Amino acid sequence: MCINDFFLLFCSGLFAGDSANAKVIASGTTGDCSWTLTENGVLCISGNDAMEDYDDYGSTPWYDYIKDIRTAVIMQGVTNIGKSAFHDCKGLTSIVIPDSVTSIGDYAFFWCSGLTSIIIPDSVTSIGNNAFYDCNSLTSIIIPDSVTSIGDKAFSDCSDLTSIIIPDSVTSIGNYAFSDCSGLTSINIPDSVTSIGDFAFFWCRGLTSIIIPDSV
Repeated sequence: MCINDFFLLFCSGLFAGDSANAKVIASGTTGDCSWTLTENGVLCISGNDAMEDYDDYGSTPWYDYIKDIRTAVIMQGVTNIGKSAFHDCKGLTSIVIPDSVTSIGDYAFFWCSGLTSIIIPDSVTSIGNNAFYDCNSLTSIIIPDSVTSIGDKAFSDCSDLTSIIIPDSVTSIGNYAFSDCSGLTSINIPDSVTSIGDFAFFWCRGLTSIIIPDSV
């Protein structure tokens, strides 16, 4: 059993009322979804609709427990990752995202400095502004073929990011999208891209080569 399957079963048990293996320390709602946090730092989010968007990380319902969150599990049926949902969750090391999610909101993982890797499912079509800003432990990420736009500062200041694959589905790369990604050495931009925002690769000090297609 892979680690993602383990956490999915774990959270399914919690929402079914089985908390024998973990003590629930907090719970509530986010938009039309429900959430539960256990004493071992697992935040489970369940529902068949959208999470709420938050103006800043201080307004998230789990803000008082932000230092305790280690793993976030979004269950099948949740349709988005809300704005600022995990903003400043510095202890977050892993997240499970189902293929029901279609968008990752602005600032969703802003300042998640403990996050080392993430799998974005093929259902996601947009990555919001500042979505992974300053995730400076993130070493690699695969953007699925479903994504059409990469928002402003989406991966800005991800200093440990060494490689990234931009799929043929992407048509626009936002302002400062990869600025200050000092570990990035090369990048291929597909023919589908028609616009690259201002300062998109600003201060990428390790970048030695880049191929910009005629479509831009």
